[in-house]
Amino acid sequence: MTETGRRMISPSFVEEALDCLRRAGRPVEPLLAAIGLPAVIDAPVSAESYGALWLAIAAEVDDEFFGMGGRPMRRGSFTLLCHCVLHAGTLEQALRRALRFLDVVLEDPAGRLDVADGLAQVTLSDRDGPRSAFAYRTYWILLHGIACWLVGRRIPIRSVDFRCPEPRQAADYRLFFGAPVRFSQPASRLSFDASVLKLPVARSEQALKQFLRGAPANILVRYRYDAGLAAGVRRRLRQVPPASWTGFEALAAQMRIAPSTLRHRLQAEGQSYGGIKDEIRREMAIEMLQTSALGIGEIAVQLGFSEPSAFHRAFRKWTSKSPAAYRRETTPGRP
Repeated sequence: MTETGRRMISPSFVEEALDCLRRAGRPVEPLLAAIGLPAVIDAPVSAESYGALWLAIAAEVDDEFFGMGGRPMRRGSFTLLCHCVLHAGTLEQALRRALRFLDVVLEDPAGRLDVADGLAQVTLSDRDGPRSAFAYRTYWILLHGIACWLVGRRIPIRSVDFRCPEPRQAADYRLFFGAPVRFSQPASRLSFDASVLKLPVARSEQALKQFLRGAPANILVRYRYDAGLAAGVRRRLRQVPPASWTGFEALAAQMRIAPSTLRHRLQAEGQSYGGIKDEIRREMAIEMLQTSALGIGEIAVQLGFSEPSAFHRAFRKWTSKSPAAYRRETTPGRP
């Protein structure tokens, strides 16, 4: 998927956002026209356009959560949430503050953070029945987007569970999260590696002002590594096939940085060369399994693995599933 493709939002998500206006008895076409969108959305829109739509709907109904919470998330709540977590010491402290804030503002659903066996899980509980998949997705966007920005890196998602039944546009949800997605589960839950909870929060008031100027468009694409030395490493790796990736010493020479300096600066960003390569391979593997007809062995070769068994081991480490099982689960109907 190209970088442009990554920044596009499915038309099904646009329609679900517009349902907020329809439920409130408000006209849709004037708002779409005001932000430069057509009356009928039948193609993906940019993250910037979707962000403008989000802000316009929030202004119209005074609710940044599309009317899907126990109480409205009044305009300005997202900004206050960011200020609430800005000076937390670690990501874990920031997430716990964010969850308390959202509990107070929304009242329902309520979220909690659990840590066990190397996995961190944010679980949502609903006072009544399950909400729509769109409601849970919106909650995850807000929480995950802020978390990624706070630590200056994307936090890979291990799995996403939805309490609600599978929606008609389930494929859009699976593609959006880039991780195993399950519906009709006992609870709505977002899982990721617990190790990232220890990452320090290192953002300034000035950085927050810049972040808020781009919100919410900048959190819709799950934080695309927009700054830092790690971003340069990723760009270099994405320019060549994984099989042609150089070793760390050669990479440092290409970047005209001493290997020890490069290693130290990546560590300061909470990154490592091996970790970056793993994340890119994981993204590529998931995309190829979901969108291509390539066999598992062919995918392993394209990802630079010496043999399919090495790819199987790596993919199980990333997702706790085999490549074949992941393909069956995320692309129903395919062998």
